[in-house]
Amino acid sequence: MAPKVVVNSPKLKYTEQYIEAEYEYQTTKVDTLGDGDTMTVTPGSTSLVIRTESKVPKLGVMLVGWGGNNGTTITAALLANKLKLSWETKDGLQNANWYGSLTQASTVWLGTSGDKEIYVPMNSLLPMVDPDSIEVDGWDISNLNMADAMSRAKVLDINLQKQLVPHMEKFKPRRSIYYPDFIAANQESRANNLIPGSKQEQLNCIRKDISEFKSTRNLSKVIILWTANTERFSSVIPGVNDTAENLLEAIASNHSEISPSTMFAVAASLEGCTYINGSPQNTFVPGAVDLALKNKTFIAGDDFKSGQTKLKSVLVEFLVSAGIKPVSIASYNHLGNNDGFNLSAPQQFRSKEISKSNVVDDIVESNKILYQEGERPDHCIVIKYLPYVGDSKRAMDEYVSEIMLGGHNTIIVHNTCEDSLLASPIILDLVVLAEFCERVSVKSQGGDFERFDSVLSLLSYLCKAPLVPRGAPVINALFKQRAAIENVLRACLALPPVNHMLLEHRLPVEIKK
Repeated sequence: MAPKVVVNSPKLKYTEQYIEAEYEYQTTKVDTLGDGDTMTVTPGSTSLVIRTESKVPKLGVMLVGWGGNNGTTITAALLANKLKLSWETKDGLQNANWYGSLTQASTVWLGTSGDKEIYVPMNSLLPMVDPDSIEVDGWDISNLNMADAMSRAKVLDINLQKQLVPHMEKFKPRRSIYYPDFIAANQESRANNLIPGSKQEQLNCIRKDISEFKSTRNLSKVIILWTANTERFSSVIPGVNDTAENLLEAIASNHSEISPSTMFAVAASLEGCTYINGSPQNTFVPGAVDLALKNKTFIAGDDFKSGQTKLKSVLVEFLVSAGIKPVSIASYNHLGNNDGFNLSAPQQFRSKEISKSNVVDDIVESNKILYQEGERPDHCIVIKYLPYVGDSKRAMDEYVSEIMLGGHNTIIVHNTCEDSLLASPIILDLVVLAEFCERVSVKSQGGDFERFDSVLSLLSYLCKAPLVPRGAPVINALFKQRAAIENVLRACLALPPVNHMLLEHRLPVEIKK
């Protein structure tokens, strides 16, 4: 059981309805003068009031691609943890857990007690959804029930599958939509569970599914998450998908360039639901973003950051921050699950390549000593389908860096990623944190309470190609992304952001607390 954190501060107020924090947000303004050789830095601060609703709602999650490897694995994980299952493996008894989850299995630094640093589970800081209470439903182009789909995926130990079958076989996915032009032709054999009719009729059906799920399960909120196949990139066409109005008209006229993932995003927005894109395609065309802004719903994405890309963002950040210059990054993957099968098609691979290649951009931009204007490392990504390895993806990377006086440093990494077992905790974190964000509102002095921007960039830590509000910087550096989550949670409790100066232990004089 996680300890309950109670913050003792006159700047924090607890009521039955909300937790309200007075928070001084520190800002730094930088002005470049003349030829750019001189910078004037002006510190400042803004007084904010941050309000967090205390009541955690009854939450439902609808997965698009429910019968795939990720969909079956996260459903099995929710059940296994709720039922507290144990099963025999060749290595001994295994108990259900949430290893790999930021919210359920990581800790955050609270402060010090004497000579000890105190860490607590992230989910103990503020009221968050309990995974055991989440209701699950979803859509899939395949009509297999979840037990048969779990068997097809071959992700989980067989002794765990046997215990889950009576529970999983009760779940059957709702009919979904399949546009052959957007995913690989090799997926056609799975497509036996489809919504008929025009795009408008399909949109209406999806909206009805969401409404029915919410009402029959007596849910307060529903979050929609795409964990289906990677699509090709959609063309952004003026008059078609560039504004909310044009996008809705294009759906009504059955326009061919509206992708399945965008259809689900539109349905979610019209039903007042948060929508999270877990694949690398450009689901959030300008019209989809515009619709979310108009309806004040949340969107987040793109693509789960689970294995190779997460490690890459850590390594490149480490090298650049150490003054070492990466000049060549070669990334090779082979995998044998259905995701790999779909990615064997060139257009779908291109979507994945884009999401994986941009991960170093902001890190490179941060150091003008190492990189001149427009300079960046050579970066090559290869993904191959190899059926035998199944869900156990092999990722191999070579990082070549320039060091002092013309020397070179080469790091070669082999990473075996059990794909769905890494992605499923990320799905849980995206859902838990997105729901939490829905309950937070902020006001500045003299203003009204406002929620976060519709584009939930706070979830960037979990996404390979982070979606950010227009005009906002894209941050890929992993430690900055995690620090943002931790410090927002601290701000909601009127706690200062984390720093590791530890001046009280580095100075001969006593610092009064």
